[in-house]
Amino acid sequence: MTEFRPCIDLHDGKVKQIVGSSLKDTTTEVKENFVSEKSAAHYAEMYKRDGLKGGHVIMLGKGNEDAAMEALKVYPGGLQVGGGINADNARKWLDAGASHVIVTSYMFDEARLSKEKVQKLRDICGKDKLVLDLSCKKVGSGWVVAKDRWQTLTDLPVTHEVLDMLSEYCDEFLVHAADVEGKCQGIDTELVEHLAAWGKIPITYAGGAKSISDLSSINEVSNNRPIHLTYGSSLDIFGGSLVAYSDCVAWNTSHK
Repeated sequence: MTEFRPCIDLHDGKVKQIVGSSLKDTTTEVKENFVSEKSAAHYAEMYKRDGLKGGHVIMLGKGNEDAAMEALKVYPGGLQVGGGINADNARKWLDAGASHVIVTSYMFDEARLSKEKVQKLRDICGKDKLVLDLSCKKVGSGWVVAKDRWQTLTDLPVTHEVLDMLSEYCDEFLVHAADVEGKCQGIDTELVEHLAAWGKIPITYAGGAKSISDLSSINEVSNNRPIHLTYGSSLDIFGGSLVAYSDCVAWNTSHK
């Protein structure tokens, strides 16, 4: 069954919605769709009040740890944390109250997947506390995982065989469709269908969602497999006008 999964994206210590493709190491400038006057803790309190589990706090670059920690203090056990997570700091975030840690770039040596690093993370965190972020870009007829804030393509394709292999190490996957992230131009239906056709462990999809009907569409495609959806810039709590947060909460309540 598809659920609405909330998010808190942090950049320069503030809750923002940005166009993912504008994140680059060569410049500090990003394309911002929304900058909130409210704190990360405010959003965490709202998600806690509304009984939303599995939301992700993503630290986009430096200067976000304090805001992330404040969110975890408000909603311990209710939020996943990602952004710069590695074998040295993963335990710290779990001890601070994260339900899971989300890992992307650390899994790779340069652009090559390191099974040794993934195994080390599982040993440190436990399989049930680890989310692997397979955020990706379209390459040819398929998708390839992108790391370093989606700037660097890796050697890892998002195939069912790869999902089978990595699911031995983690509890869930997080997949941002980097090509459509932050653009409110619709989800990557082909990617969602590809993920849903596998669907053996929970997967949260993010990128391009612009209608409350996207929840029912993904639910139909997933055929009761646990493919979940995150809204960003289209959501009214992030300055959007296309999707009401209250409708997302209502969806979860009515589909428990």
